Amino acid sequence: MKTIFENFINGLKKQPPGRLITLGFATVIILGALILLLPVSVRDGVTVRPIDALFTSTSAVCVTGLIAIDTADHFTPFGQGVVAALIQIGGLGVTSVGVGFMLAIKKRVSIKTRVMVSEALNVNSYKGIVKLIKAVLLTTLCFEGAGAVLSFIVFVQDYPPVHALGISIFHSIAAFNNSGFDILGGLQNLIPYRDNVLLNMITCILIIFGGLGFLVIRDIISNRRFKKLMLHSKIVITTTAVLLVVGTLLLKATEDVTWLGAFFHSVSARTAGFSTYPIGSFTNAGLFVLCVLMFIGASPGSTGGGIKTTTFFVLLQEARAMFNKKQVGAFRRAISRGTVASASIITLLSMSVVCVGSFLLCVMDPQYSFMQVLFEVVSAFGTVGLSTGITPDLCDGSKLVIILIMFIGRLGAVTLLSMWIDHPEPRAHFTEETVSIG
Repeated sequence: MKTIFENFINGLKKQPPGRLITLGFATVIILGALILLLPVSVRDGVTVRPIDALFTSTSAVCVTGLIAIDTADHFTPFGQGVVAALIQIGGLGVTSVGVGFMLAIKKRVSIKTRVMVSEALNVNSYKGIVKLIKAVLLTTLCFEGAGAVLSFIVFVQDYPPVHALGISIFHSIAAFNNSGFDILGGLQNLIPYRDNVLLNMITCILIIFGGLGFLVIRDIISNRRFKKLMLHSKIVITTTAVLLVVGTLLLKATEDVTWLGAFFHSVSARTAGFSTYPIGSFTNAGLFVLCVLMFIGASPGSTGGGIKTTTFFVLLQEARAMFNKKQVGAFRRAISRGTVASASIITLLSMSVVCVGSFLLCVMDPQYSFMQVLFEVVSAFGTVGLSTGITPDLCDGSKLVIILIMFIGRLGAVTLLSMWIDHPEPRAHFTEETVSIG
């Protein structure tokens, strides 16, 4: 038995970082589902099916927020704590949490582990990765702590202090990690607090900073002036601001919501998944706006999903450069052709996942409209969590499809594809020839 275990460990050490990250997420999801099925996790008088436990665990670890069963109505405080822990692990990343634990017990972090963390956080070099992890954990603690304190001011007005404290901590973790879970019960999300400016703004701030990415937050704290920021940070901040403004204006124009509601959903659609209005009552125009925002998502190295703001920005700059016959770039910096190619591949693969997922759901649940199905799939891929209300009633086959899409959305289609493709660079190259496009 010892020899088998040693061979298994040695085999894992030889695996590429992308494969280990994927296996790590899958392991946490399965363990989370098993714990959520335990009697201590389930409320008396309710039944949690294995598929729903797996769906909940996947949604939590992938920081999505789509729910097949209501978290507060089906799980005990212990079960809700497990969901919060899964959200935290999923938001920070399995590798980051692992390194944090190793630092806590004063264990040396190996080079391979540093490489894994750098890949998970989209960092180009593994140098200084331990210092970065410490900064990530401290940043998370500060934001979530402040969010919990401010949220408590709101929730304590409607719940007993201990219960309000639990809701506040859970909400702060979910918001900063861009996961739209709530424990208010009745599948109501934050609808009862649609006019509460304090809670709306606290939630928005947590979502925005969680979606900016830890590298950008660190860059802002270090430099403080926009001109001194890295190109990456400038792109992320600019794109985020434009999307928030445009999203707010379009939602206000298409839906009967307040300006606060329009802004909140423009922020939430960027992979958070909280809602203060029933999404099922939105018009097709409003749902389409949300779909676009969800597909773009948050930023690299953040707790959010989607194709990422930088990918969207690079594609726009490539289109502009083609028309202007200029080099691709921004803020007086050039963007490499490799970056442009990566952005194109990510977008193509992401669109393929959405198309295939939408087709499968249309086949297995034909009673729903195409917009409802598309919205559900894009929400799953962008790890958002917004829904028109069809998630609990999907058939088991559709739920499995959504589970897989959430998993792909959290890890990224390119990361999953790299698990199976490990070919060396070819030495011979074919002669280039022009192909007509468009």
